[in-house]
Amino acid sequence: MEDRYPFVIRFPDFGGPVVFDFQLDRGRQGPRQFLGEFAGILQTDGYTGYGKVGGKDMVHAGCWAHARRYFFQAVQLNRRDLLALGIVAEIDKLFELEAEAKAAGLGAAERLGLRRKKAEPIVEGLKGGVESARASTLPRSALGKACDDALGRLGQLRRFPDYGQLELSNNLAENAIRPVAIGRKNWLHVGSERAGPRVAAIISIVETCRRLSIPVRNYLSSVLPGLASFPINRIAELTPTAWAARISRLVEFAGQQPPKVLTSEQRLRNVYDKRGAFEAFLETAVCTFLAAAARRGRAGLIG
Repeated sequence: MEDRYPFVIRFPDFGGPVVFDFQLDRGRQGPRQFLGEFAGILQTDGYTGYGKVGGKDMVHAGCWAHARRYFFQAVQLNRRDLLALGIVAEIDKLFELEAEAKAAGLGAAERLGLRRKKAEPIVEGLKGGVESARASTLPRSALGKACDDALGRLGQLRRFPDYGQLELSNNLAENAIRPVAIGRKNWLHVGSERAGPRVAAIISIVETCRRLSIPVRNYLSSVLPGLASFPINRIAELTPTAWAARISRLVEFAGQQPPKVLTSEQRLRNVYDKRGAFEAFLETAVCTFLAAAARRGRAGLIG
């Protein structure tokens, strides 16, 4: 899988679903095909492959953690670089503000108000500071490259004060994909074009269960045995979110109250402009895998 690339889509919900997509290369054709005419909010790192994807109404937001990383690398090379140090300190103020909002349990609307009041002035100051640093440093220096990166994506980085549901960074998506990046050299069965999408679908289900606090073993042991005879046009009823909503009304896990089922679908539909965008994302990975498993079951390949 060294030359195969998984893309991860995480919905802006602390307990929301996660969808992995498998591609043979890192070109923008993969994200472009997967996103289609997506009209919601797309938050990414600075990878150029995400340029010119989605529909005309899509909002593309940037990641401040990636922007900070390049300035921090400049500091590591020269700890006396006061310009780089100052920029890192200002970016850290944004993360401190977000940490305070999270600790206070603020919702999207409240975070939006806080950002417009306190974060926007910091962002404007950073813009001036980065422009000043860029004018006084060598273009090919670490600081110069960091400034070029930040200024080139400034429009994306300035999106978060306008949307309370946005995170300051896409670290949650990075964390979701890290186990794949670490383990792929040992996963020899993911070296083929046919195996990749199947593994991506399975990981999508497992990671969604984890984020929804659903015991993966309970979910799979309930869904898989009867999958071969389950109507394919009702596969959406077996997604982790739908399954957990049904089970929470019927059983308790290990003598305890069933895990709280987050109404992620309802919240996501309020976030995105088009309901179809959410359904297409979730059903593309989860339902494709479940339907394929059902077909294999009818062929006698699974019990």
